[in-house]
Amino acid sequence: MADLFAGFEPAPPTETPPENAPLADRLRPRTLDEVVGQDHITGPEGAIGRMVSAGRLSSIILWGPPGTGKTTIARLLADAVDLRFVAISAVFSGVAELKKSFAEAREHAKMGKRTLLFVDEIHRFNRAQQDGFLPYVEDGTVTLVGATTENPSFELNAALLSRAQVLILERLGRGALEQLLDRAEVVMERPLPVTPPAKDALIASADGDGRFLLNQAETLFSVNLPEPLDPAGLSNFLQRRVAVYDKDREGHYNLISALHKSIRGSDPQAALYYLARMLTAGEEPLFLLRRLTRAAVEDIGLADPQALVQCIAAKDTYDFLGSPEGELAIAQACVYLATAPKSNAVYKAQKAAWKSARETGSLMPPAAIRNAPTKLMRDIGYGKGYAYDHDAEGAFSGSDYWPDEMSPQTFYAPTERGFEKRLSERLAYWDGLRATKRA
Repeated sequence: MADLFAGFEPAPPTETPPENAPLADRLRPRTLDEVVGQDHITGPEGAIGRMVSAGRLSSIILWGPPGTGKTTIARLLADAVDLRFVAISAVFSGVAELKKSFAEAREHAKMGKRTLLFVDEIHRFNRAQQDGFLPYVEDGTVTLVGATTENPSFELNAALLSRAQVLILERLGRGALEQLLDRAEVVMERPLPVTPPAKDALIASADGDGRFLLNQAETLFSVNLPEPLDPAGLSNFLQRRVAVYDKDREGHYNLISALHKSIRGSDPQAALYYLARMLTAGEEPLFLLRRLTRAAVEDIGLADPQALVQCIAAKDTYDFLGSPEGELAIAQACVYLATAPKSNAVYKAQKAAWKSARETGSLMPPAAIRNAPTKLMRDIGYGKGYAYDHDAEGAFSGSDYWPDEMSPQTFYAPTERGFEKRLSERLAYWDGLRATKRA
């Protein structure tokens, strides 16, 4: 995906783009000071600002959403520290082009000119291709600047990450996007043909993507409108921006994590927001129902046994109604979970019991409670002495059900919240009665 003011061979900052160039190209920053929205790395105290001040650039990975200036920053970095700039895209380039770039960089290094190699979409190179960069980065043949929209922790190998500093670019905020529109109006020598509320809507529709915003603004400048567009007119005139959301990438995991944690934190408003974010972006409803069900058993458990019932009912309702009607059942389950009393006591008990089972191996249950379907098994003591609880007073025998080699354990410790308060009282009753009978 293209970045803000991107191009694989951007014009040097000293050159002026032709008048018929796209608006985004004409507004391309000429210095790092003109880059908007990334002061935390390009400012005097930022990592890039410090590198430029020192006149020495290390290899870096620029990680950020589309349209935030990754390509522009790379080009301006080369100019700021007087490096030769070479740009390739991992989408279109292969091993042959990489070898050619490295060979040319070595030749230029012999003449005293170092090379900044900018690799757009660097995460699209496979692990072996990424390894191919290492010797050239280590010996200084190139200073690598990679750009990626994906989390480098997942997409780049550890060896490459250890040789490069990861710098995070932020989605452009409202102030930065307003600056871009102000610059566009100066270049076009007239205001955008929209009302102030429509301008707000235009900025919101960009979703932090500067290039998208400028492309939309250029479309507005290109037509003669009898009067400025209001928000409704703007919506009809321009295409609707689809939310940035990759179902198998980091955005997917960030939003589902936010949904789960909002439910755990008993915030139904935030939980509904993240549920809506995912559903409107095209997430599979059944995936969300699975995650809601997981939250029901992990974070609510027996504090409210109806939480699990609500999730299964929502799944059945969605299967029956489909979209969009069935999504209301998903929202209902989400709100129920977020407002329910919380307990992870069963979740903790499960982990503790599983750990104990792994550690204790194949200990046999007491002979009295072993199954005895054959005469031989009965003859050797299986089932002998079993106390049938329903025959005991209060339907409780107080027997010891643990292996002889193992002392009784406590895995499940209910909270005092919701239905678990009653369970806590029941356990205390059984424990007291058991102690009395054994005494």
